[in-house]
Amino acid sequence: MVSMLEVADVSAKTACCVPLVKEPLGQDDAEQLAGRLKALADPARLRLLSIVASSENQEACVCDLVDPVGLSQPTVSHHLKVLAEAGYLTRSKRGTWAYYRLVPDALERVTQVLAAS
Repeated sequence: MVSMLEVADVSAKTACCVPLVKEPLGQDDAEQLAGRLKALADPARLRLLSIVASSENQEACVCDLVDPVGLSQPTVSHHLKVLAEAGYLTRSKRGTWAYYRLVPDALERVTQVLAAS
């Protein structure tokens, strides 16, 4: 179920960059990729992303993410917001809770840019 508060699909916006070994990155592509990688360059965010990705339907409630990472709910929400802004997760509101879902192919797009083949 998609609510009116769900973040728009960012897949077109976040698709970036030819593989690094094929040609040099332009300035805009480099800045976009750096922002996406920076969002992943935090242990708590990597754990949160992996928990969401391995959850049923690749979706999890913020209420279920606090205990596994041992951080406060506002801190977890901040990290999830960073991941959503980077295009890895979408957010939908259900009642008082926010649910985060992995954006299809979000991780594959990053790995394709870094791939040597």
